[in-house]
Amino acid sequence: MIKVTRLNGKSYNINALYIEMVESHPDTIITLTNGKKYVVAESEDEVKDAIIHFYRSVNVLGFQKDVEDFENEE
Repeated sequence: MIKVTRLNGKSYNINALYIEMVESHPDTIITLTNGKKYVVAESEDEVKDAIIHFYRSVNVLGFQKDVEDFENEE
């Protein structure tokens, strides 16, 4: 789960495994695989970093590369 914040300041958690897309225009919108959309206060980069951290914590991405190496490949 990643912690995000509503625009009104209240925080909640989203299961990062179900995130399909993160976009900014200008608010950050997280779209889940079931089609639900959430508008959050965090930037797109902050959400991406939280997702990477979550994936690493449950060993989805493995520990073969540093986060910086992963970001440089994009």
